[in-house]
Amino acid sequence: MANARSLVKRLKSVRNIRKITRTMELIATGRFKKAMDRATEAAAYTRKLSEIVGDLGTADLKFSHPLLEGRPETKKSVLLVLTSNRGLCGGYNGSVLRNTLRHIKQLTEDGIEYTLEVSGKRGVKFLNFQQIDLARTYVNFEDKPTFAEVDELGLRYVADYIAGRIDRLDVSYTRFDSISRQEAVVESILPLSSLAGDSDTQGEGGSVDYEFQPSPQEILEELVPAAFRAKLFKCFLDAAVSEQIARMVAMKGATENADEMAGTLKQQYNRARQASITSELAEIIGGAAALE
Repeated sequence: MANARSLVKRLKSVRNIRKITRTMELIATGRFKKAMDRATEAAAYTRKLSEIVGDLGTADLKFSHPLLEGRPETKKSVLLVLTSNRGLCGGYNGSVLRNTLRHIKQLTEDGIEYTLEVSGKRGVKFLNFQQIDLARTYVNFEDKPTFAEVDELGLRYVADYIAGRIDRLDVSYTRFDSISRQEAVVESILPLSSLAGDSDTQGEGGSVDYEFQPSPQEILEELVPAAFRAKLFKCFLDAAVSEQIARMVAMKGATENADEMAGTLKQQYNRARQASITSELAEIIGGAAALE
């Protein structure tokens, strides 16, 4: 009977954990839907800006914006890493951090001086454990990053690039392609000439001719920084929705495992209870036979 009691306690614990994981799954599902709506709304705007900037980057214009001009040689680079503040999201953080370590190794081999900036407590703790110097850390970005918060970073990166303090900006994050596909990548978003490859019109109809009003200079000065800041904001939105998908899948798996474990423990309890009843009946029958 002692074994049956321990099985009852274990079964109760598993059921309590199952309630928690199921609740977390439902919360992640609700947050995922909201995050996906924000990412989808920003995707079309960012994509069109990228196409226009890509066309302008390859057009024969007398005027060019500094953010469109790549450096002859990359000497200083900034690597921005986007991770989560909370765990229980499967391999979400692990994939981003593995890419980050590989990219750091590549930068070191190429002799490029890099500055590492990390968003998310999980990434900060891991890289501190790896004894990697962090220039800046951010823990204020949750599942709903605002444009104003990201724009502060974007304005600083723009100023640093134009002033020549950095030659490239890379972002290590999880890109959201669809509900069934998210990919951990390291993407260069400065200089913006790299966005030319995002345009679907490139290679199909050739270069695009634009008529500027009032002038190319004024339009480029407004459009190019806006395209970069929108691209940076989309990286944060993609990371947020990918995190919720990973947590939703992880908690669903944990709930299913709890159901399976509860079923196994229930069977073990029934067998132990049946064996206990059989033993008691045998003792009663044996005692009755001894009295005869």
